[in-house]
Amino acid sequence: MKIRTVEYAGTIAQRGGAAPGTLPQVAFSGRSNVGKSSLINTLLRRTRSKIAHVSARPGKTQALNFYRVNDEFFLVDLPGYGYARVPDAIRATWADLIDWYLGESGDVRAVVHLVDARHRPTQHDLRMVAYLAELRLPTMVVLTKIDKLKRAERAKSIRRAIETLEIDESQILPFSSATGEGRSELLQALDDIVHGGRAPDAEAAEQTESGNATASGVTSRDGP
Repeated sequence: MKIRTVEYAGTIAQRGGAAPGTLPQVAFSGRSNVGKSSLINTLLRRTRSKIAHVSARPGKTQALNFYRVNDEFFLVDLPGYGYARVPDAIRATWADLIDWYLGESGDVRAVVHLVDARHRPTQHDLRMVAYLAELRLPTMVVLTKIDKLKRAERAKSIRRAIETLEIDESQILPFSSATGEGRSELLQALDDIVHGGRAPDAEAAEQTESGNATASGVTSRDGP
């Protein structure tokens, strides 16, 4: 997939809100401070004129932000969780919004879940991946900030994520917003999802799902 056009399309701030169109939707989730905004800007080639705001204060994204990409799909930026210094009531509202969007809206084609490669996946990550598996939503786990690790540490980080989250190796992708590593692979995965293709390791991912109740890899789900 080659990124030709990107534009902000709209926001949903409460459950039951209407999406800004009927294009396939791919959601990006992750803990606050995981580098989600930087990844989105790198992925969409918006490093100079940023489309996703990179804040020094984690938790800036407080609603579902929709970005129309190539007039082919919506990239949906979900609120971060776990680190944001916000009142519990607001955090509960975010959780309710995300729960509705992923579990009830019926519009999500797949989820890209971000985990900081430098650290063990958190309990929040475990719950999210398990929840996505329960919903049978195709899921890819992207290890951000991989450039900050040495080669041996990289291999350890990948193994740790696979074992901790109990996912298939085909679901893991190392990524660096600083170097661009993983960008072409993530774009290819998005292309497979949006256009209904099947990744080479789709069968292995499905076997993982049926055997361990985890989410599938980058295979696509039928649209709404």
